[in-house]
Amino acid sequence: MSLDINRKIIQKNAFRITKKRNKTAIRIRVPGGHLQTKYFSIIAQIAEEYGNGSVHITTRQGFEIPDIDFKFITEVNKLLAPLINGLECSIGVSIDNPEDGYPAAGIRNISACIGNRVCPFANLDTTNLALKMEKEVYPNNFHVKIAITGCPNDCIKAHLQDFGIIGMTEPQYIYNNCIGCEACVKVCTKSVTGALSLHNHKIKKDHRRCIGCGECILKCPTSAWVRSEKTFFRLIILGRTGKKNPRLATTFLNWATEDVVIQVIKNIYALIDKEIDKSLAKEHVGYIIDRIGFNVFKAAVLKNVTLNKEIKVAQTLVFMGYQYEKDVFMNLLPHSTF
Repeated sequence: MSLDINRKIIQKNAFRITKKRNKTAIRIRVPGGHLQTKYFSIIAQIAEEYGNGSVHITTRQGFEIPDIDFKFITEVNKLLAPLINGLECSIGVSIDNPEDGYPAAGIRNISACIGNRVCPFANLDTTNLALKMEKEVYPNNFHVKIAITGCPNDCIKAHLQDFGIIGMTEPQYIYNNCIGCEACVKVCTKSVTGALSLHNHKIKKDHRRCIGCGECILKCPTSAWVRSEKTFFRLIILGRTGKKNPRLATTFLNWATEDVVIQVIKNIYALIDKEIDKSLAKEHVGYIIDRIGFNVFKAAVLKNVTLNKEIKVAQTLVFMGYQYEKDVFMNLLPHSTF
């Protein structure tokens, strides 16, 4: 890297530092993972004229174009302007001059499964929610990962994100349509949580076990189960990979509305701004909340949020994960025994 390059400015502009001297890579945001094909020509032009002719599809559903010389950053940003206008400005994201490129790169691209535009299991249009969320949180310099999945199948791996949003439906039972075939009971017992059972020719639901997946709706041959008019969400928080303490995200809110989820996420950003350790080059949100404690986090992110009547709020957080230093159970037998 050239000595006259300001690393912080480059990275904030969505260009990353690479292992090749004087070479960078641009990260292109695709909120919700949905992209009109007309933008492929822009990505191809940048890769062919300024990169090495290749493009990496990132794990967060964006594009990364490698091997761009630092001296071409201005030209690349100008080429990106139509894409930034189409994917960011058109949905209400505030970007003063798209020809200057991305104004921030902290928050990672908001990823989403394909949603109910295509998938029969999905309970919502995940891309639409991703665009709403993008409008609320971008541009932002905090390193945060958000993923949206249309149902508890969790195809987007929301459990590995800082904040995972899982679409849910509250299945509505129409008794007069039910023939007692138990198709819903069988699928819930074998594939989900066993929330359904048959009593006196009527289906009973254990509301504590129901996770709002909608499998019963899909399996019912007589439409005795239908999706609720209102879509609900489970907000799972503070999952992470990484070197220090990998773990799965756990439930913070259950049966929340879209408005509640969006406002809570916005409050979380305000909390990060207040509590982040500015002496560090980067502090992930999970470690901030581990440090300040759950009660401080909960009070801050629920402040001025009007909770819907169906919502359930966690009283504590229980994570499944591990710490690398706790490896006493990993002692191997002497090599000679293999």
